Amino acid sequence: MSKAKIHFFTEDITYTLKKKTAIKDWLKHAVTAEGYVLEELNFIFCSDEYLLRINQEYLQHDDYTDVITFDNSEQPKTIAGDVFISIERIRENAKGLKVSAHDELCRVIIHGTLHLLGYKDKDKAAKRQMTAREDHYLSLLQNP
Repeated sequence: MSKAKIHFFTEDITYTLKKKTAIKDWLKHAVTAEGYVLEELNFIFCSDEYLLRINQEYLQHDDYTDVITFDNSEQPKTIAGDVFISIERIRENAKGLKVSAHDELCRVIIHGTLHLLGYKDKDKAAKRQMTAREDHYLSLLQNP
């Protein structure tokens, strides 16, 4: 597990993630608990406009979103991916949900990771399962 790499980057914004080490350990645990091997995870924090351009260019969607995940894994049951997250969208969603921006960011971080672990959220049943896994892993982060 020591070879697993988790990186946090920013594009076109200034943002500092709090509790980086705890979040890295939490993500490594989640990936292992799901039966996968973590190769590399890159989280790129950016603006709404930056993520909108990615959404338009790569997914042909013309709307704002909080997260876009790209799976770069080449082996089955191995995680390698890039997770782009709009910090502006996170802050906006956190206000609407009446949670802290950090808590909302952690939910979106695990959401993007769960996509790489094969979870989907396109229909109601899949979305319920995704939310249940998010809640499970968030409970582990808040109560290590």
